[in-house]
Amino acid sequence: MNRIRIREIVRKEFIQLFRDRKNRPILVIMPFVQLLIFGYVVSTDVRDVKLGLLDQSRTRESRLVRDAFEGSPIFRVTHQVDDPRELEELLLRRKVDIAIKIGPDFSERIHKGETAAVQVLADGSMSNLAGVRVAYTMQVLEKLNQEFIRQLVPQRIDYGRIDARVRTWYNPNLESRDFFVPGIVAVLIMIISLLFTSMAIIKEKEVGTMEQLIVTPMRPFELILGKTIPYILISLAQMVAVSLFAVFWFDIPMRGSAMLMFLGVCLFLLSTLGIGLFVSTISATQQQAMMTTFFLSCRFSCSRGSSSPSRTCRSSCSGSRTSIPCAT
Repeated sequence: MNRIRIREIVRKEFIQLFRDRKNRPILVIMPFVQLLIFGYVVSTDVRDVKLGLLDQSRTRESRLVRDAFEGSPIFRVTHQVDDPRELEELLLRRKVDIAIKIGPDFSERIHKGETAAVQVLADGSMSNLAGVRVAYTMQVLEKLNQEFIRQLVPQRIDYGRIDARVRTWYNPNLESRDFFVPGIVAVLIMIISLLFTSMAIIKEKEVGTMEQLIVTPMRPFELILGKTIPYILISLAQMVAVSLFAVFWFDIPMRGSAMLMFLGVCLFLLSTLGIGLFVSTISATQQQAMMTTFFLSCRFSCSRGSSSPSRTCRSSCSGSRTSIPCAT
């Protein structure tokens, strides 16, 4: 193995890579743009739930329901109507996320010790968000229900209770930002290494310089290594830059060993660079290599477990999932 030949191939690859002005934004700007998108735009946190209220009782107890939702940091009462049709219209036009209807006999039933019904209507166009919003609504109503019971039964009632103390590991506050931003590191490395490595050899074939490289005293191993090293360095540089940006800009806590993370990224690069070189070898044109890379990237993204748990896939697909880089 001749280090000089490998060094010159690496130098040639860097010159060709940065000579094209279209590659510079992809290598420099795109990682930070994706990081900002996943940090600020993509979020599964339920906040600022718009609430519509129809109070047909207009009593102290019904006002306590409104005060309970206004006191919650999640809900915001934006509309208070007098007609049930108007409440449904607000929900259909998506001006509110949750609609609550309090019946005219609400206060009377509470004072009698009977069950008082509260109707909750939710916008189900997004099923996951609707389920979480309804769950938060039920928590507020359950807390208010316990307050009504204490007012009706002033004496202290002792009974056995289950004291559940929930502790969430890795992401104690359940912030979606702490989930998405670290995951973008693996996605960026996968996209860059797959995309540019898949073009490495096929580009030489289309330009016509592959024959010139073959007649040189360079060995195939040296050619592959010289084509791979630039993208390894670029991927590692992007990993360091994105990680520092995530820690100092988004305040993502860094726990564990940075050296262990670096070694894990190096092992991850072995798989993605190998797949990229394989695509570049079997492809006849750059367009074919790009389409193959796009297909593999979509397959890897669906199997990495960011949108849905990958462990819920069928048993027939579990074997292929474990062989995919970036899958969890």
